[in-house]
Amino acid sequence: MESADAAWDPVSALSETDRGAFYDRWTDLSPLNVPGPFYTGMTDNCWTGRLSAPHNVIYAGDYFAEHVFRQPRDADEVARLAQAAEADPFANYGCDGDDHWTPAAVRAWWHGRQHVVDAVSATLEVLDIDPGGESLDAAEGLREFLGYLADGLEADLRAYIFRLEVGRYPHRGEQLPEL
Repeated sequence: MESADAAWDPVSALSETDRGAFYDRWTDLSPLNVPGPFYTGMTDNCWTGRLSAPHNVIYAGDYFAEHVFRQPRDADEVARLAQAAEADPFANYGCDGDDHWTPAAVRAWWHGRQHVVDAVSATLEVLDIDPGGESLDAAEGLREFLGYLADGLEADLRAYIFRLEVGRYPHRGEQLPEL
């Protein structure tokens, strides 16, 4: 993610109140989350996350749990993700991913992404059997994630690795690390 403000830290955009909706859930990390500061563990399956954060949350897996499929790109998306975290009765959203992700772990996630594609595709097949109502929104989110996996996520992960290594997002034209 190339940022106009390379020093921007998404977690710093959380208000103190919003920060209270997040917990250290790293031990419960779902592999369907994309690497970054925000993630989920075993969340609810009430389909509330996309109501607040449709550009960041999907429902996938055996129990249609919530997962962060795109890291927030601005303060508004951070606030919306905090609303999704607040609505999760299991309190399984985390915002301390930067303390745990390493460049090697991000690369390993990327190289193993076929598992993510398979899980998302399997969930999409289930939703396509009864395409209506909430299933339509859930399927739309999964299709958006598959599109992002195919085009966009690689560049964002390279920028995230840069941030992990250098302490900031890259400026336009700076060399990005390989995945």
